[in-house]
Amino acid sequence: MTRRRHPGRDRGSFTAELAAGLPALMLLLSLGLASVSAIAAKMQCLDAAREAALAAARGDAPADAAAGLGPEGASVRVGGTAESVVAEVSAPISLFGIDLPGAVVSGDATAAREPAGEAVP
Repeated sequence: MTRRRHPGRDRGSFTAELAAGLPALMLLLSLGLASVSAIAAKMQCLDAAREAALAAARGDAPADAAAGLGPEGASVRVGGTAESVVAEVSAPISLFGIDLPGAVVSGDATAAREPAGEAVP
């Protein structure tokens, strides 16, 4: 025959475990959302850099080409050589509208410069 412990002694243990585990679960969920947000911002930076490099290779304004494609707060830098153009777009990562300090994603793209076209009569 087994003796039962004091019935009701474990009352509230689930509440205590939930109170300890719920913040940890919320932290993991926030980290997961931050990861997805960072990946999405990285893809936007790559798309914007590609368009900026192609625009600069044609002789157009790269910032205008990348303006609508990059994440909010993105900056565009363009450089290169006589044969090619390199565009880099970087942006801060934000979670729920709050910029994460020191967290920046960037994307770069290279395009060959197009020869200057002659005037068509």
